[in-house]
Amino acid sequence: TKIPFKLNQNQALLTFEDEEVAQRLTKMGKHTLNLDGKTTDVKVTPFMLGMGIKFELHVTISGKKINVSEVPELSIPDDWVRDKLELNFYKSEHGGGGEVEDVKYDKKSRTAVITFLRPGATDGFVRCTKYPFFANGRCYRLPVSPSTNVHLEKLQLYSGISKKTILLKGIRETEDDEENVQDMIEIHFQKPSNGGGETERIKYVSKVATWVCFEE
Repeated sequence: TKIPFKLNQNQALLTFEDEEVAQRLTKMGKHTLNLDGKTTDVKVTPFMLGMGIKFELHVTISGKKINVSEVPELSIPDDWVRDKLELNFYKSEHGGGGEVEDVKYDKKSRTAVITFLRPGATDGFVRCTKYPFFANGRCYRLPVSPSTNVHLEKLQLYSGISKKTILLKGIRETEDDEENVQDMIEIHFQKPSNGGGETERIKYVSKVATWVCFEE
């Protein structure tokens, strides 16, 4: 889950390895930084993240159905095409297949869904992405894939405050480039004497706002 946050001009986000460090620095409120030989006061504040989405994706693979695509256009009635598909997959040579329960054929999309009578009949087709189909004296190689059922569970929308990240506001502009200022900020907040600790990530912007993404 990626959660967006807008980082405005002259602000920085600093993520620590230990959330206790971030909470301690937030409670301290103001911090005096030495940037480019000059001191500047910055404010540490908690912040609200944008809306995030959390869900579980469940995929069930059918043991009785396969999807077949690129069925050739044959100059015969649709019922005959279904019969040829049924006969072809009944005579499987790849360790799967068997007696066919149903064949759904869509001429417009050139696809078919083959349903076998025996559970587990599709196992042999999982390893076979192209399957031979014989019709009108020719052999076609048709893409074959297991039929799957996909559904979402436990869908949640949420927003919150990052426990390990602090937001720095009011950073004074300097003539140094962003990378140097970012390094100075990181060095300051890594020192235990300043209430800091080991950092994971830092992002500072001086000119224009930018979007950053938090990952749960």
